[in-house]
Amino acid sequence: MPLRGRGRSLLLLVLALWCSALRCAAPDLAADRAALLALRAAVGPGLPWDASAGVSPCGWRGVGCDNGTGGGRVVALQLPGAGLIGQLPSGTLGNLTALRALSLRSNALSGGIPTDIGSCAELRYLYLQGNQLAGEIPEGFFSLGLLQRLVLSNNQFTGRVSPEFNKLPRLATLYLENNRFNGTLPADLDLPNLQLFNVSNNQLDGPVPASLAGRPAGAFSGTALCGGPLSPCANTSPPPPPPSPLPLNPPASPEDSKSSKLSTAAIAGIAAGAVAALLVVLAVIFFLFCFRRRMTNKADTSTETAAYGDEDASPETVSVARAEKSGVSRSSKPTASDAKKLVFVGGEPEVAYELESLLHASAEVLGKGWLGTTYRATLEGGVAVVTVKRLREVPIPEKEFRGTVAALGALRHDNLVPLRSYFYSKEEKLIVYDFVSAKGLSSLLHGAGSERLDFTARARIALASARGIACIHGAGAGSSHGNIKSSNILVNDARDGAYVADYGLVQLVGASVPLKRVTGYRAPEVTDPRRASQEADVYSFGVLLLELLTGKAPANSVPGSDGAADLPQWVGTVVQEEWTGEVFDAGIANEALVEEEMVRLLQLGTECTERRPDRRPAMADVAARIEDIVGSAQRKTDSAEFHSVDADHSA
Repeated sequence: MPLRGRGRSLLLLVLALWCSALRCAAPDLAADRAALLALRAAVGPGLPWDASAGVSPCGWRGVGCDNGTGGGRVVALQLPGAGLIGQLPSGTLGNLTALRALSLRSNALSGGIPTDIGSCAELRYLYLQGNQLAGEIPEGFFSLGLLQRLVLSNNQFTGRVSPEFNKLPRLATLYLENNRFNGTLPADLDLPNLQLFNVSNNQLDGPVPASLAGRPAGAFSGTALCGGPLSPCANTSPPPPPPSPLPLNPPASPEDSKSSKLSTAAIAGIAAGAVAALLVVLAVIFFLFCFRRRMTNKADTSTETAAYGDEDASPETVSVARAEKSGVSRSSKPTASDAKKLVFVGGEPEVAYELESLLHASAEVLGKGWLGTTYRATLEGGVAVVTVKRLREVPIPEKEFRGTVAALGALRHDNLVPLRSYFYSKEEKLIVYDFVSAKGLSSLLHGAGSERLDFTARARIALASARGIACIHGAGAGSSHGNIKSSNILVNDARDGAYVADYGLVQLVGASVPLKRVTGYRAPEVTDPRRASQEADVYSFGVLLLELLTGKAPANSVPGSDGAADLPQWVGTVVQEEWTGEVFDAGIANEALVEEEMVRLLQLGTECTERRPDRRPAMADVAARIEDIVGSAQRKTDSAEFHSVDADHSA
């Protein structure tokens, strides 16, 4: 009987402990819910969270929970581009003590990081870039010993880069660029797992720590840092003491004095001669400068534009004939019977025109890049508008040039800018295309005041581009684009279609292609652009897909992106850690309706950027898969709109 009593007591004790566990698990989720509602009240009153009693926060937009006992805990909060504005108060994020991943990027948050952020001891991923956060990083922040990814770029943080970062040994990403950090970097900074690092465009000075000396120079650009991958630091050691005075010499003889005077005169003569020579050199340089300014037309001083050749430019109106004078004299024209004629390719033109009418057409400079200068030319009487690309340098033989351009001109597809004719002489090479009223994708994604493109629009642009490139590949095993990048994709005014431009032109300029200009898109196996394979095109297109989805510019693709991380590597790193949502551009990150299609397109982009060429899909297969993704996204969008209209009618 006593044994039975003890057993009953033991059973009651176990039941009590179990009930206690249930009771304390539920309040934890309730506390998470209260913290989230406090956060919404402070910075996000527009968040569509149902605050009704009994509603779990685990179904709220951007909130992720685990499946623990008693309803779990909030472990992820992802609200990129959610319109959050204001300061983050204490008692909000700090009370989400089970949080592992936090993304509040691309909002309008201000003030500092909450001082109680250290209470989030489980935090591993923190993305706060693209806000207006300021002040120093709080001390409690460095107690986040599990933190692996930290992105604080494009804010207004100040103070020194603290040596306390060494307390975060698991840190693999540290992005602090475009802030106001000052002082020197800690000399003993030691982050053994660091993969991605950037402190560019801060008010930093002093030497680069030895542990960071192997990082690319772009990671430190826009600072006064020195050493490592940058210029050597100036010698700051104290100057050596002055030499001891020489013993007094006996008085010089008259002969020595005379010799000394001759030496002084010789030195003075040399100095005068040097000054005279310098003045002559300056006069010659000034004359050449003035002469060049007189002879150089406006087209040669313009910058590149996103529409037909890389970077943006302000269009200006000239005549093609005036532009012609800067590169070739009238007396040096070719003498062959057909040298003065345009050669039309791809069949008879709808509107025939002669070289002379083209050269005297009113032209607008669209851009100037390393391939050459591009014009929009309106022929006399407005009979036609064409795009003329005047190639900068063509080292290949004439026969090879003509054969290559003829093959390119034979390509016809709705998503290729049609090549209509060309002109070849020893001094001048012109390529003439149909004019397409469109804007460069690079400008749409990265330009000032860039437009918002939803996921469906981006997927349609990808599909049109893939179809155009697949057509190029279909012309034969040796047919490739060779220079796929967002500035060579022209997007129409409706933003639902695109045209591929500049296809095959790298085959004409050969080794003069500056490889650095296309580093971010170039497949790892490519060393000679003229021999870029179709598999290399697929790699470049994969980078383009990742650019569309992430909104990030690949390295060296637009001005100011020299220090950008390798885009396929960055995407692979983030996806590997199962934080896929952080990859997507803030403009599309909240499109929950097509989240599955976004992930599918992302997966396709990673397959295209496989390092081994034989593992990349063929371009025709890529186009087919994107077509399926676009169709699925469109069906979901149409269905949602139908139900929305039906609900409005019912109401």
